[in-house]
Amino acid sequence: MRFVLLLTLLLTGCTSLYYNAMEKIGKEKRDILVQRILAGKKDQERAKEQIKTTLEAFQDLTGFEGGDLEKTYKKLNGEFEDAEKRANDVSDRIKSIDQVGSDLFNEWGQELATIKDSTLHARSQQLLRVTRNRHQQYIQRMKQTERKMLPILQGFRDQVLFLKHNLNAKATGSLKTTAAKMDGDVTALVADIEASSKEADAFIQSLAQ
Repeated sequence: MRFVLLLTLLLTGCTSLYYNAMEKIGKEKRDILVQRILAGKKDQERAKEQIKTTLEAFQDLTGFEGGDLEKTYKKLNGEFEDAEKRANDVSDRIKSIDQVGSDLFNEWGQELATIKDSTLHARSQQLLRVTRNRHQQYIQRMKQTERKMLPILQGFRDQVLFLKHNLNAKATGSLKTTAAKMDGDVTALVADIEASSKEADAFIQSLAQ
């Protein structure tokens, strides 16, 4: 329990130092949030492209018609490992966006309590409520994309391990049906990431108003 408490204090201290340092160069929490949302868009785009590339490598292997089968398998395995890394980047980014958003809204709420003018207080309170809701919607959209990545990656992992244990042309040919299903899953994921990107643009625009 003491260790957990100490770790929490250290992490909180590091976060405070980070925010203080950013404020000294003119970057407020709102600016940091926008930067992380933009970075999140890039992370999702990279994950999308890498998953599409991994699918192509898997389709190439299931349609194998001669050549170096082991070399083709190794290429698929490498693409899969890259896809996993990109997906992990997205997961980490979601946490970082949610963290700075939470810190921003906590600060906003504390500052709101010091506004004495009732009209200004009401306007700021309404803006806080709207902005927090948009933030939560965006985080949920990103998490939805994250959830859709997981079964696709698990499917790739399963196929890679199966092929590792059965590295022959007959085994690769038997996975064509699986490849077709995964193609549909990846298409749905791509659409979800593109929707998430539009949600990010709308959220950033609202923060700039």
